[in-house]
Amino acid sequence: MTSGALARRLGVSPTTLRSWDRRYGIGPAVRADGRHRRWTPRDVAMLETMCRLTSAGVPPAEAARAAREGVDAPGGRATPEPGPRPPATPTRSRAAGTLPLGDVRQECRGLARAAVRLDASAVDEHLEAAVAAHGLDVAWQEVMVPTLHAVGRKWASSGDRYVEVEHLLSWHVSTTLRRCTRPPAPAPDTGAGPVLLACVPGEQHTLPLEALNAGLSELRVPTRMFGAAVPAEALTSAVRRLGPAAVVLWAQARSSASLPLAQHIAAIEWGVKGARGRPLVLLGGPGWSGRPARGMARPTSLREALDTLDGIHRATVRRESR
Repeated sequence: MTSGALARRLGVSPTTLRSWDRRYGIGPAVRADGRHRRWTPRDVAMLETMCRLTSAGVPPAEAARAAREGVDAPGGRATPEPGPRPPATPTRSRAAGTLPLGDVRQECRGLARAAVRLDASAVDEHLEAAVAAHGLDVAWQEVMVPTLHAVGRKWASSGDRYVEVEHLLSWHVSTTLRRCTRPPAPAPDTGAGPVLLACVPGEQHTLPLEALNAGLSELRVPTRMFGAAVPAEALTSAVRRLGPAAVVLWAQARSSASLPLAQHIAAIEWGVKGARGRPLVLLGGPGWSGRPARGMARPTSLREALDTLDGIHRATVRRESR
């Protein structure tokens, strides 16, 4: 098999194959005319093991050693046993294939490599394992977000390359978050309004709100999820109809973060005269950075947002039950 054909089969670049050959001795047994690489079935089995282990977060040097030992074992084939799972402890890693991850959890490396290879099942497994090991808020903040940002940076610096990686990873992150979201509970008789979650007009980034919605569902805080690019008129109408305890407005970019809209939502009242209510407005996302937000909360993490909204819900239930 030629290097190009093997690279397509494994979902890596020919440059990666050359790098593994040079750095770790994972190379072809045959070189035609002394230059052209030809990969035998034994070589292919070794490379498949190398890819499987690195996708699981095993450092390349360790993966290469295990792959070589596998093909040298009795039978001459790489061992089919899967590599070890990424550690549950907050081990850090400074490299992740071709993505600029920086200093992140070990799990990010395996997730990033699986995404670059467009290995959907491996991406799904890494995401599920991260949530199971660390809980939703840590898995979101320290595994999903750094990997999504790394893919976004690579996409931005590579033209249209890696857009398929970003779309695949985003889809599976969204799927994982939906799996973590409990079905809505029946409307309580406490009179406490739900939490409204909405992206501001023109904003399409919904994953942070999906993570928040999943986390609130675990806390049994009632929500109404409106998703991307909610028109101002629709948002105003929903606030008046539902009388929410809080409204979360997400803005990824400064161009979409409208402070007048946030102030308008915060000023909406409902209820009978003498007992009117207003929502607390939470401003989420980097688009609000540097904007004055008097009377509005600005949580800096998923955990902070969950704690704030859970506290608001509990306080509202106590007040309404008196």
